[in-house]
Amino acid sequence: MADHIITRNAVCLCILRTIVRPSLVFSLCGFARPVRAEHNEGVTHSAPDERTEFSYLASQADALGVDVPPVERLSLTLPDGRVLRALRYGRETPEVTFLHGAGLNAHTWDMTILALGRPALAIDLAGHGDSSWRDDADYTGRTLAGDVVAALPTWTDRPQVLVGQSLGGLTAAAVAARAPELVRAVIVVDITPGIDQSTGPAALREFYRVVDAEDRDVFVDRAMAFGFGGSRDDTARGVFLNTRVREDGRVEWKHHFAHLAAALVGDAATAAATDDASAAASASTRRILGQEGWADLAAISVPLTLVRATEGFVSDDAEEEFSTRLPRATVLRIDGRHNLQETSPVALAAIIRDAADTASPGL
Repeated sequence: MADHIITRNAVCLCILRTIVRPSLVFSLCGFARPVRAEHNEGVTHSAPDERTEFSYLASQADALGVDVPPVERLSLTLPDGRVLRALRYGRETPEVTFLHGAGLNAHTWDMTILALGRPALAIDLAGHGDSSWRDDADYTGRTLAGDVVAALPTWTDRPQVLVGQSLGGLTAAAVAARAPELVRAVIVVDITPGIDQSTGPAALREFYRVVDAEDRDVFVDRAMAFGFGGSRDDTARGVFLNTRVREDGRVEWKHHFAHLAAALVGDAATAAATDDASAAASASTRRILGQEGWADLAAISVPLTLVRATEGFVSDDAEEEFSTRLPRATVLRIDGRHNLQETSPVALAAIIRDAADTASPGL
């Protein structure tokens, strides 16, 4: 579930001691060179020295030979006061909704959505991107699903092809089990419940001792020094999209996992200074890949597909267990690593397009 991918266009390094392969996750799915983009329903006109989250879409679209669709930010205040945010691509009502993996954010889907060419919605799950953190640090799929179930009737008007990668895949299963009327097909990307929770390299845990800095270049330099990433431009893009500038002018990682990880690996004084959320995280994240996900998958009544990365986290044994438990589901393989949305976006988009074309509208 934690995303540990190092490629030219993606490095996924989410670190949390209690999650699979502790790794810092940030998405690098394009070129970091800022470009000008037309201001059009959320796609911001951006000069080279005025980067926004939309500054990279034009170069990504150019690499794929497609046009940049209108993109806009959505925001929904939840009953408990937290805010859930998302990106909507295209002018029409979304047909496909995307849920990212741990430590990532909605922009990890940019290349796949551009290749797909359909109206789409990509949600920043709680604790990620621009969505609020949870005070209880509970980022299990079933907990995250509640926010998605609340948002879909507001942001869409029809059942969705629901695509989730890693943690997002388990969340998608929980959404479909809880609210089947909102979903017409489910695609789970490179994850099964209970996947091996082995620890990752100590270097990744050490990386998150620094969670804020005077500027983004510090994070880029640090990532490059640790060997996390491909080119400097790619690394800079990922850092830009997964950090924010605080009111005091310092830059920090957006996702909650980075800060929880820093507390977990910090010295005794740092650990003593943290609140109970760190302890809650240590317990709750042990359940992120728990066996309860199988019950959610079994409850899905719409077409279900597992897309396995040939160099990903799903082993042959895990695939066999998936097929045995869920004989009506389809299993497909794509050459690529765990973050197929970044390493193989065109191939993944083709599978999603087929699902959107063949699944019952459910209207």
